[in-house]
Amino acid sequence: MSNKSNWIYNKLLEHYGDLGWWPGNSYEIMVGAVLVQNTAWGNVERSLANFGDRLTPEYIEALPLDELIRHIYPSGFYTAKAVCLKNITAWYKQYGYSVETVQQQPQDKIRKELLAIKGIGQETADAVLLYVFYFPTFVIDAYIKRLAERLSVPVKLEYKPLQTYFTEGLEKDAVLFGKYHILILEHGKRHCKKKPKCGGCPFVNECSFPNQQKSTPLQ
Repeated sequence: MSNKSNWIYNKLLEHYGDLGWWPGNSYEIMVGAVLVQNTAWGNVERSLANFGDRLTPEYIEALPLDELIRHIYPSGFYTAKAVCLKNITAWYKQYGYSVETVQQQPQDKIRKELLAIKGIGQETADAVLLYVFYFPTFVIDAYIKRLAERLSVPVKLEYKPLQTYFTEGLEKDAVLFGKYHILILEHGKRHCKKKPKCGGCPFVNECSFPNQQKSTPLQ
């Protein structure tokens, strides 16, 4: 583990503890990864609750599009997301709705297939790869970009450079990457918001936010 990755990860782990894994069954996580695009998780929870115990790929496949839209309405962008859910479910069906069958495929192949689905970008594809199928990839989202900017990390604030920066020197392990990502999400929710709550932030001495004293950027 490199010094920079080790420092950020350990700082978060020390402050927040081990937060575990994204809760839910595999297909629910897949659906959640689509619905959370451009909305708050609370809206996704309301959408998921509308399915009750019927949230299965078979149910989504059979559900008419207009009814699916009504189910996911709280998540916003409901028409596009409903079509995306139909398409990613159809993609999953070719693997028999089996996590194990997908895991037997090369990671790059599955990522390319996911990115070919309209409405699936790099963040969503990597979230599905990591949290549904346990492929060792690191998800780059708005929370991570904000943390990187405020810690003045020496790379472009773009997907691939940030993915390399946050995983350089780390063991290529899905559980580690998932726990690291979840720690950053928790930090973003508690402290590193658009309008940050700096009190109690574990990076208060290193943060370059204008209200904080600037320190030497990470190397």
